[in-house]
Amino acid sequence: MLFNSLYQYSWNALEPLLRSTFKAGVLEVQVGYAIFNIFSSIFQVIGGYIADVKGPKIIGIFSSISSSLGFLGTYLSPNLFTFYVFWAVGSSGEGILYGIATNLAVKWYSNRRGIAIGIVSLGFGLGATIANPLIAKFSNAREPSLIIGLLELAILPSILYFTDYPTSVTGRKFIEIALTKEWWLIFASYSLVLTPLLTYSSSLTEIGSSLPMSQLQLIISLFPLMSGLGRPFLGVISDRLGTMKTLLMINSLLSLSQIIVLINVFLSSTLIGILGGAMITLYFSLIGELYGSKYSTSNIGILYAGKAISGFLGSIAFNYIYLAGGIFYVLYLVLLSVIGTALLIICKMIYG
Repeated sequence: MLFNSLYQYSWNALEPLLRSTFKAGVLEVQVGYAIFNIFSSIFQVIGGYIADVKGPKIIGIFSSISSSLGFLGTYLSPNLFTFYVFWAVGSSGEGILYGIATNLAVKWYSNRRGIAIGIVSLGFGLGATIANPLIAKFSNAREPSLIIGLLELAILPSILYFTDYPTSVTGRKFIEIALTKEWWLIFASYSLVLTPLLTYSSSLTEIGSSLPMSQLQLIISLFPLMSGLGRPFLGVISDRLGTMKTLLMINSLLSLSQIIVLINVFLSSTLIGILGGAMITLYFSLIGELYGSKYSTSNIGILYAGKAISGFLGSIAFNYIYLAGGIFYVLYLVLLSVIGTALLIICKMIYG
């Protein structure tokens, strides 16, 4: 999870370097972030099914090598198109690794899923928190990408060799749960309420462009940390209060957090980091809770595919609205959160 986080939460640190390295504009480079969300989401589904049926070891080793190629390929890329290709390969591996890491917690700790997934996912914030200040010291994207890629290649395959899933678990396949309307309500809700977090993950550099550079770099470094810290804390609350109730509370607060950006970018990004990061893991916990953990890697992977929708809404679509000026970008994010929360309320009314 420490390495997984670099694809998402280090994007704010890498994006200016990528623009400089490839002599490209904001929208051209943001295509890379959309590629990450699309490929990581699709391959989390494919890799998740293989991991559920065959176990996580072999597919995990393969995906860890793929993940390292995303950064090593960035170092080698002569142009933006080649970067897109390597970034797609790396994002595919990252998606599979994310699913395996998450579901080691879902499958092994069914009685305390909230806190278990929260602790594992804490790494998803800490990795970028450690890496971002170091990445910011470079003047181009090639050198930090080489270092990250070599570290992944040296460390991750050996870690994945020791992973395994428990055998005495039950659950429903996606082909069964896809026939329920509750599933699609959860999927749509997840896809919409995830957008603000992905927007801040990809576009904090633009949102905070009026701030002094030192303050902006501090926010970029603290944002993934806040996302990580919120996961175990709100995971404990969900284990006591209930996953669905905690999710509804978090999603409601997310709408308010986005409005605060008009007053204070630091406070807004902190709240969205804490709430948005925890929100992701609680949706995963909800899937395990409702549909069992035997096929949770593939089921959660399909839910995670909603990130491809969120990635487009939170990067390319957001930047078009943001560049148009005014406060429309705030209204846009609030509207998505409100609709996503409403869909989850409908799901709760149906499911009971």
